[in-house]
Amino acid sequence: MNKNSGEATIKRAPARPGVYTRGAETVEAILDAALAVLVDEGASAFTFRRIAARCGMKVGNVSYHFARKELLIQLLLDDLLDYYEDLLDEGVRQPGVSPEDQLRLMIELVLDDIGTKRTTHVFTELWALANHDAFVAERVAAFYARAHRNIATAVAPLNPALSADEVDIVARFISASMEGTTIFAGHGRPWAGQMPELKNIATAALVHLAKSITPAEIHKLRPPPTQFGQAPPS
Repeated sequence: MNKNSGEATIKRAPARPGVYTRGAETVEAILDAALAVLVDEGASAFTFRRIAARCGMKVGNVSYHFARKELLIQLLLDDLLDYYEDLLDEGVRQPGVSPEDQLRLMIELVLDDIGTKRTTHVFTELWALANHDAFVAERVAAFYARAHRNIATAVAPLNPALSADEVDIVARFISASMEGTTIFAGHGRPWAGQMPELKNIATAALVHLAKSITPAEIHKLRPPPTQFGQAPPS
């Protein structure tokens, strides 16, 4: 944790596939600048020219290490994923922590993180980029698929009646419920001051849901299949 800013510092992955091995410090400076541009200036400013200006380099230096802007996005997401995996290892996935407590701690961790400027801004801007770039959309989807799997590992033992597919649905709902707070109660958002109360409600409600929901409740509103096994068009 950066004690001066209150923001979490991302731990860099040691390997950089697809990036020139020389100039590792330059690569890190570019990645830091790219993240800062996303957080402080938004998706519309996410250009090599702006990133180069942010880290005091020439545009050619940036494009030398990153042939495509999409590679920057990929490595930023890889770093974020490594950061969150480290948080889970340190504070959640510990011996003696029950699945129920693991899920509760995950929910608290995510909502605390959503309250930071970095996370509120960077994911909002990544979603914006994903709307116009299929590669970014695929990488963001892969990021969240990993997050859903982490939640599912806590949900499955809490509710053995659920199939693997049903556990995935519940995990995705929990993730969506938490992520939805970003636009309302994330950093600088209108109801940011209510995040402690929202976190308490979310923790109690989502843990209870994971423990108590039944397969019938999950599927009762699903449209019936047609003769050929396909749901009718809405």
